[in-house]
Amino acid sequence: MKLTPTTLGNRVESIDMLRGFALLGIFVANMLYFQLPYLYMDPFTWFSEPSDVAMFKGIKIFVEGSFYPIFAILFGYGVNMQYEKAAALGNPFAPIMARRFGIMLLFGLFHALFIWYGDILFTYALMGFIMIAFVRIPKKWMLPIASVLYIVPSGLTYVGLYYLNKMDPDALREGYANIQQIELSISAYAKGTYGEIFAFRFSEWIVYGLGSSLMAFFFILPLIMMGAGLSKWKVIERAGEMKGKIVGVTVVALAGGIWLKAIPFIGAPTIDAITLQMQFGGPILAAGYVGIMLLLCQIPLFRTVFRPVSKAGRMSLTTYITQSIIATTIFYAYGFGLYGKLDLATGTWIAVGVFAIQVIFAELWLSKFKMGPLEWVWRKATYGKKLPRINGQ
Repeated sequence: MKLTPTTLGNRVESIDMLRGFALLGIFVANMLYFQLPYLYMDPFTWFSEPSDVAMFKGIKIFVEGSFYPIFAILFGYGVNMQYEKAAALGNPFAPIMARRFGIMLLFGLFHALFIWYGDILFTYALMGFIMIAFVRIPKKWMLPIASVLYIVPSGLTYVGLYYLNKMDPDALREGYANIQQIELSISAYAKGTYGEIFAFRFSEWIVYGLGSSLMAFFFILPLIMMGAGLSKWKVIERAGEMKGKIVGVTVVALAGGIWLKAIPFIGAPTIDAITLQMQFGGPILAAGYVGIMLLLCQIPLFRTVFRPVSKAGRMSLTTYITQSIIATTIFYAYGFGLYGKLDLATGTWIAVGVFAIQVIFAELWLSKFKMGPLEWVWRKATYGKKLPRINGQ
């Protein structure tokens, strides 16, 4: 017997809604990197216009670092669903998932090298290979192990940076804004040929993208494991009966997450405060967002209104890749060349507008087909069979 793709009847709509919601937040956060040499700036001191300062503060507190954890959790949730489905049917799991993650790895590599260095698919695929083994951890142990695996390295990182900052407050901030790299980034992305852009993007991916993938065992894998653990307890499917617990977690996570993410603005934006903001505030606030969405998904009117967003979530690979294609075309020299020329508010509204168009496209596409175009390629390569249109043809 062969493992088969998930059918429409077996999909959990709340998962697609969460995935679509996460894609919007990720795009808004990524827009900072699409439109600016954000990697090399000290954004806490860079912006001078009041509108840019306010927009940066809003994105930093409410968006950046608080949506990719949702996507990572949903990735783990889906891996466990596939594992349990294979076990229930007596089908092989590891060979099919290894092929699936191998193809995902190729998607990520292509995305990183030819479109945008900030790709996350490559990292997810690497963590997916590990999850083929880790998904077998019993449900009573999965969440505790994931929590320890995340908290201990993140906590040690924060403590180390805290004491280093106490000993020499200026040392960790020195060179934080790299003017030379800012100039090189603008020269490549705003003015360069595609070949020059490719060369600069490749160097960035080697340093930052590949480097992040190596650290993902401590910062991404635990979030994926948390998703798998939540899947083992069927939290999303049982959200209605767990409403009271979800309300409590949501209130605490929202309050705690917003407070942690505001710390660099309440005090000084020291490197240890920024680490606390992103490593702990980001995922905690993400938990609050997930809680809000799960509660709203219990309301029929909300499900009806938000259903188009779930369509973008259903074709998340297509949505994610096309976001990069559209954004780089807008900002890079081979397109409209607007890199470094727009304020943050304009960039943010471009992200929202593009996502709205993607939602419309997803609605139209999925009215005729069962999955997005890139999802079709991925699953065709994985399962080696024809996947029909919505009308069965």
